[in-house]
Amino acid sequence: MAILAAGVGFAIRGGIFDNWGKEFGFTGAQLGAIGGAGFSGFCFGIIFGGLIVDKIGYGKLVALALICHIVSAFVTFGASTPANAYDFLFWGMFIFAYANGTLEAVANPLVATLFPENRTHYLNILHASWPAGMVLGSVAGWVLDDKMQVGWKTQLALYLIPTVLYAIMFMGQKFPKSEAAEKGASFVSMLKPVGILGALVACYLLANFFGDIAKAFSPDNAKVIGYAIGGILLIAVAVITKFSLGSILLFVLFVVHALVGAVELGTDGWIQNITGNLFTSEEGKYLFIWTSAIMFGLRFCAHWIEKTLKLSPIGLLVVCAIIASVGLVLASGMQTFTVALVALGIYAVGKTFFWPTMLAVVGDRFPQSGAVAMSIMGGIGMLSAGLIGGPGLGYCKDRFAGEALNKTDAALYSEYKAATPSSFLNLKSTEVFGLDGTKLAAAKDAKEKTPQQKTVVEADQAGDRATLKADAYIPAAMAAIYLLLLLYFKSIGGYKAVKIDEAA
Repeated sequence: MAILAAGVGFAIRGGIFDNWGKEFGFTGAQLGAIGGAGFSGFCFGIIFGGLIVDKIGYGKLVALALICHIVSAFVTFGASTPANAYDFLFWGMFIFAYANGTLEAVANPLVATLFPENRTHYLNILHASWPAGMVLGSVAGWVLDDKMQVGWKTQLALYLIPTVLYAIMFMGQKFPKSEAAEKGASFVSMLKPVGILGALVACYLLANFFGDIAKAFSPDNAKVIGYAIGGILLIAVAVITKFSLGSILLFVLFVVHALVGAVELGTDGWIQNITGNLFTSEEGKYLFIWTSAIMFGLRFCAHWIEKTLKLSPIGLLVVCAIIASVGLVLASGMQTFTVALVALGIYAVGKTFFWPTMLAVVGDRFPQSGAVAMSIMGGIGMLSAGLIGGPGLGYCKDRFAGEALNKTDAALYSEYKAATPSSFLNLKSTEVFGLDGTKLAAAKDAKEKTPQQKTVVEADQAGDRATLKADAYIPAAMAAIYLLLLLYFKSIGGYKAVKIDEAA
């Protein structure tokens, strides 16, 4: 129910991106950054929660998440004018995501502890709640937005219903301890498998996050401030772990999970907007429901698929990455709704098992880390989605749409060009000018479009198709890494879950 609340909020937010763009005049990059806060906040929630959950227990973190879920609603609803909307929406999404991350810092190690012999199966079942929430949120948003024309604040408030339910359901529950906590493992021993290598991945992403925050008060020194904070955190981990290098395998898993977050959650955050633009808003919601329903159903079948196809968790990930890449390539060329159902259905099958299976691999191979490694990896995935996936796809939309319009009609591009440039990872060398959100919305909404408005809309659609094609390179890279991991495990006698005594 807790993860369901996160899915409902995520789906509704994805469905009202166009409302925010129209009402407040946001560019694709600005919308991507707001959506990105809905991931980066998760990182802080799951990492901070994962570091302390074995020491303070699960119940206290659930209470903290409940408070943050409620506070996030009040902050988000403060957005009322173009002048204040960005800050209220950004921080409202950040707090919402922090609550989601805190809850997952509880859920993942709890399920891994309860089902040590079949983590892949049960973690996939746990995370079936995510697409279930996305289906419910998308249906609710479709009815309230497209059919009843209800305001976006009312739509977004729906996530508070499962929030109240999970609060009631958690009351009075007693929780077990992880295998590491049960054996009295110290925090340092739990963090050692992460070490300097693992911390390097997390600290790089955190450096970029703090660099984005620093732009608000020191634009010229933002990158320096961000990397200084990241460097301090890296040194702190090195000192705490007595300069343990960490596990190379865990480092590779952290890197590939950053790609998982970028392609799965980053794409999910934009897919309703993209498909609604290529087809109709209503069809875009149908497609989102379709892909989410596929994920929901398949996540109950992970164990059966592994046994039937005789796949290890790594073998399952190899197959899924290939399928996801093929699905996105096909989606980039979709011209009809029927083709979209097939292409995005293939993509949905591919992305279904990424997140929970990666968590299961860490639980299987690093039981000595307790909740620490699992939570840090989840945080890396979400932070990557917030910094690379969401903003990256928004940047691609701006870049490719602007290039398409400029190539077709340079004068028209000058008229529709956004006032502020878009960039990727704060790199000036990547700066481009996309299309102004308000002017673009007016062109889309015009019942009888002028030739110029048709040209603008077609350029925007061309940008969406190019964005999906570029997105397909991420799971392709993941497939290559998973294949190398498969060969590694084969060289050491095959993949197997290890016990904490064996790991030690």
